[in-house]
Amino acid sequence: MDKSKKIHPREDAIDRLVEAWGQLASIFGFNRSTGRVSALLLVSDEALSLSAIAERLQISRGNASMCLKELRRWGVVRRIAEPGDRQDYYVGGEDLWRQMIEIARERKRREFDPAAHDALEALEELEGEPAANRLATHLGTLDQIASQLFANDDALVSLIGLLQSGFGNKGVQS
Repeated sequence: MDKSKKIHPREDAIDRLVEAWGQLASIFGFNRSTGRVSALLLVSDEALSLSAIAERLQISRGNASMCLKELRRWGVVRRIAEPGDRQDYYVGGEDLWRQMIEIARERKRREFDPAAHDALEALEELEGEPAANRLATHLGTLDQIASQLFANDDALVSLIGLLQSGFGNKGVQS
């Protein structure tokens, strides 16, 4: 057995989480490196500098910078200043449900909405055909449900808590 895993089990667990989160990142519209940066910040006990992130993940500073820029654009990480230090530091968001809601809302806007619009336009040309009418109704309903869900973050977090409690959990946890 690798001695470093015996000596530093927390670090080993963080490394495994970072790799797994990197693989999961594509579900949320991120590349692997961006997912890894996100995971590292989520489990870090303190704010991390660009250099520290790049070194820990063994990626270039340029790659780390691009990942952080993307994560900031999505509202997943924040840049903060440390007193007496000229470097920028980064922290992961504290409310994971709200982060996931923001990511899903943005993915709907960027990806789902344009594709749904194109599909509905094509379905209009097939109006009167039963299958086309059924598809248009379902797609329109899905869009309305998603729009209503994303219209109120507090209500959506409450809904998640309600659903989560049905699975035996004690409510929404960030």
